[in-house]
Amino acid sequence: MAVPRFLVLDALAVGASVLLPPASSHHARRVLRLHANDPLILFDGKGSEFEAVFAPDPLNASRSHATITRGGPVDREALVRITLVQALSSQDKLDWLVEKAVELGAHRIVLAPAARSLVRLSGPRRERRAERWREIAVAACCQCGRNRLPSIEISDHLETALRSAQDSSARWILDPGAQSGLHRASGDSVTCAVGPEGGFTAEELALAHSLRYAGARLGRRVLRTETAGLVAISALLAFHGEFA
Repeated sequence: MAVPRFLVLDALAVGASVLLPPASSHHARRVLRLHANDPLILFDGKGSEFEAVFAPDPLNASRSHATITRGGPVDREALVRITLVQALSSQDKLDWLVEKAVELGAHRIVLAPAARSLVRLSGPRRERRAERWREIAVAACCQCGRNRLPSIEISDHLETALRSAQDSSARWILDPGAQSGLHRASGDSVTCAVGPEGGFTAEELALAHSLRYAGARLGRRVLRTETAGLVAISALLAFHGEFA
């Protein structure tokens, strides 16, 4: 069995005894059935990971510690920083998309409403969804070995989301009617915008072009919204040598 990984946001250092978050302690004791001195890995979400041994509290079944034995910075981030601007869609599609985009190495995911989005988020529902996506991102990092948490954001407007990536070296908006596809660009940061189920409107495409987003198609077939972003991320990673 692979050594389990847990996110701990406290400062981590070799030799320290760290109190695991309640959810992590429950998972370690009740789901994984870890015993004293079983190995585990802690990561801080900022780029470092540490080997540790499990230390359940014998007097409190809900508390567990981990004693760190060694570790430090370990970089498993993608060779290019990718921002995915994703139009809002149904929850199950976006849950799956966030998980896979994090596994692939997306640096930042910005979710925003588009004209044809069937979902709108506001108030408590927005906060619940944001927390859900953050939890999915953490779980994906635990699974894939990333030590730096990606940024997961919800924007109120598509234009705001598009403008938030103005410092990217290259910016694309996916459009089946575009004349060319994705390609490698100079620089170390890339943004790709993906529309909802019905695609972007002509007005939204014009807005993106005015913000210096180039149109790009993904081959000769039209992909679902939850597929297109992952294909785009994979292609951009391949262009920059990620899979070499």
